[in-house]
Amino acid sequence: MELHSLTNTSRPYKRRKRVGRGMGSGLGKTCGRGHKGAGSRAGYKTRARYEGGQLPQYRKLPGRGFSNLRFQKKLDAINLSEIEVLFNDGDVVNMQTLIAAGAIKASSHGFKVLSEGQLTKKVRIEANAMSKKAEEKLKQAQIQFTVV
Repeated sequence: MELHSLTNTSRPYKRRKRVGRGMGSGLGKTCGRGHKGAGSRAGYKTRARYEGGQLPQYRKLPGRGFSNLRFQKKLDAINLSEIEVLFNDGDVVNMQTLIAAGAIKASSHGFKVLSEGQLTKKVRIEANAMSKKAEEKLKQAQIQFTVV
């Protein structure tokens, strides 16, 4: 194996840009640099976010205000079908039992019951939130639930 026989297979081959080879090439005369100005000169480097002396976009936008998004406590979603699989008749479905079953993490801020699937087992559910469809299904099946 020699150095000249090695090939790079990790990314596709990109042709070298051949500039100044006539008007028909698309990169003749000014070689894709445009007319005059710093960008047309040798040794020019672009600076990130620099817009040619114009007031940059990031300085035009207001940098004030407050969003509660950073402090939002998201709830984990649990479907009725998951409760059907994980629990037996007479069990209590709450944070502790779901953590013990491995359905949610201990660092969770709570859980919301969603209506996907059917629940036939008579369990008691203590959830932080519940979808309207899930409530309807549980009332039809006469299953006890409380929203804490």
